[in-house]
Amino acid sequence: MNSNHYNHLLATAIANVSRRGFLKGVGAGALVLAISPSVGRGAEEPKYAGEGMANGLRDDTKLFVAIGEDGTVTITNIRAEMGQGVRTGIAIVIADELEADMARVTVVQAVGNEVKYGNQDTDGSRSTRQHFMAWRHIGASARTMLEQAAAAQWGVPASEVRAANHEVIHKSGKKLGYGALAKAASSLPVPGKGGVKLKDPSQFRYIGTGKVKLIDGMDMTTGKAVYGQDVHMPGMLYAVIARAPVLGGTIASVDDAETLKFPGVVKVVKIDPVPNPQAFMPKAGVAVIATNTWAAMRGRALLKVAWTDGDNKSYSSDAYRASLEASVRQPGLVLRNEGDVPAALAGAAKKVAAEYYIPHLAHVPMEPPAATAVVANGKAEIWACVQGPQAAVNFTAMRLKIPPENVTVHQTLLGGGFGRKSKVDFVVEAALLSQAMDGKPVKVIFTREDDLQNDYFHTVSAERIEAGMDASGKVTSWLHRSAAPSMIALFAPDLKHEHPIETGMGLLDMPFAIPNVRIENPEAVPHTRVGWFRSVSNVPHAFASQSFVAELAVAAGKDQKDFLLELLGPARKLNNHTDFKDSWNYGEDPAKYPYDTARLRGVIERVAKEAGWGRSLPKGQGLGLAAHRSFATYTAAVIHVQVQDGLLTIPRVDICVDCGPAVNPDRVRAQMEGSVVFGVQIATLGEISFKDGRVQQANFDSYQLTRINAAPKEIRVHIMPAASWDMPLGGVGEPGVPPISPALANAIFNATGKRIRSLPIRDQLLA
Repeated sequence: MNSNHYNHLLATAIANVSRRGFLKGVGAGALVLAISPSVGRGAEEPKYAGEGMANGLRDDTKLFVAIGEDGTVTITNIRAEMGQGVRTGIAIVIADELEADMARVTVVQAVGNEVKYGNQDTDGSRSTRQHFMAWRHIGASARTMLEQAAAAQWGVPASEVRAANHEVIHKSGKKLGYGALAKAASSLPVPGKGGVKLKDPSQFRYIGTGKVKLIDGMDMTTGKAVYGQDVHMPGMLYAVIARAPVLGGTIASVDDAETLKFPGVVKVVKIDPVPNPQAFMPKAGVAVIATNTWAAMRGRALLKVAWTDGDNKSYSSDAYRASLEASVRQPGLVLRNEGDVPAALAGAAKKVAAEYYIPHLAHVPMEPPAATAVVANGKAEIWACVQGPQAAVNFTAMRLKIPPENVTVHQTLLGGGFGRKSKVDFVVEAALLSQAMDGKPVKVIFTREDDLQNDYFHTVSAERIEAGMDASGKVTSWLHRSAAPSMIALFAPDLKHEHPIETGMGLLDMPFAIPNVRIENPEAVPHTRVGWFRSVSNVPHAFASQSFVAELAVAAGKDQKDFLLELLGPARKLNNHTDFKDSWNYGEDPAKYPYDTARLRGVIERVAKEAGWGRSLPKGQGLGLAAHRSFATYTAAVIHVQVQDGLLTIPRVDICVDCGPAVNPDRVRAQMEGSVVFGVQIATLGEISFKDGRVQQANFDSYQLTRINAAPKEIRVHIMPAASWDMPLGGVGEPGVPPISPALANAIFNATGKRIRSLPIRDQLLA
């Protein structure tokens, strides 16, 4: 990004707010810098004067960094920490540009407040890439102000001083610590355009080194960290809820006589449904409130509840799958149409067609949802493991019918999220129950059964691809039909097609150099709550397209890697809006994030080399390859499998990632490793099924996770070096997932000759 743009950012967006008292506990002499909310409201780029900031900075600033008179650097983190390491990432970037000592840096979590902090929602693998340059400039601005304060105190030119490791040093050897300079620096204006110089990447001490440990890693491993399930306060009551088993169901009758007799049970409360039960509001339910969790759970078991199931009572997975598969065999809504696909297919020397299926999937984070609320005197205070604290504010205010400014949400650590905890139904439940208990604190706890049966599931999907090839095996036409209920139906219940956000995830943005392309989207309506899930629609689209490429390679008699690279064609940068029509690619600016086929080629070639693609393997073993681009990051995986007597083992997975600059390589590796295991679970075991509108799985006996003995024995992560630190960052938390399922299926074919087109694999290898 042009550095002049960011110098302009300094002149307009960064403010010295030392006297405004935004941060408690850093002392009256603290230097406090903040940044305008417009920099973070879901935008990839900062906004400059004339773009919503005509009157300069507003007082409702987004706080980033403060330096106290004791030298402590306090950074306010506005995004959720759920294992991806964002608290450490923000500290690394700001501390490096600030020349701070990491041992003297602390990170605090912001409460949910859109007016003050901008967009705090944590999804789409956006946190670091969205704010990286702003973080750098905040740190550099504070460093420059400290240097100016020291130079003024010594009566020397600023050019004679430099900051280094929490001190400002004069060329004579004189030193002053940051704490001693904070008060003087706090009286200075923020340097304007051209007044701040960012570090050259060769000077980075923390950024890109992978040497900084997780800031809260010790607290996490020793039990000091506070997750949603850990919140406790005096007089707190505990609640579990019997929820309508069918989407849209209501309470017909309740017999709570035996429940109220159970020791510790305090009250039974009905939760009424709302007109759109798909949204972030609670289902109809009956809550049992008790003095302890055991009493609440036992009391719920004694409830006798009769439900009216409503319109979705006939939803069954087998019948719905059949309807989806029938729909992709017929023309659907045309989303992309280039050349003449019907004519090219009719005249092809060879035609290949295949259908693929992925069922509903559950998030199953290690920590099930939990929220504690105190609602009294027209105000609500909440502690919860949420990915979207502002959604928690807004939906709670809506349900309680109070102003949003009367709702405070404290964001705890999340024991995993994967998209589930951006849905705040459990927060609203806690608020309603505290209100029913006259303001006493109430914690709503999800058991694992509650979590599995009341999730916002990953969408079910049927995919059909047809292709025509000429006599040389070159692909001349590509027809892809995708049918899946949209996650946007949460807010638009009548939506019958995938949203552009979803179709931009590996469907419309198919990058192959094929002259005749047609993408269609038949209708599909949801009958359960569908929501975003780690890597979202990239999962089914990548499974279908990358599996199909392998099938085409076999039909053409070519090596899969060579065939895939041939399909990519010459290096091109594809702009989503012009090349892919209405593809949004999760809202990313196509001018900033064009689809760079050279980078996809790069990860394919690198992972193939690292994995020893093409090497000879014993009978029953095989290598499988797949690649995908999502969240502005390019990944490719080669999976080595062994299949013996129907038993699948995975000796090794190689995964290569090109995310642009890697701020914290250790976290990049961790996310890729986690993505591999997550992807293996999806491919081999994951399935939520419905019968008569009800989820058939209840716990880990029926919704199995990958155990240690079934996990890959070795995972090798290969990080591509960034061409420049000036290039845009890609996401990391999600892009490693999409290539895993197709790479695994392709490896199984190469080991056994059996083609997997339906997930999960489970016992298909025994057939």
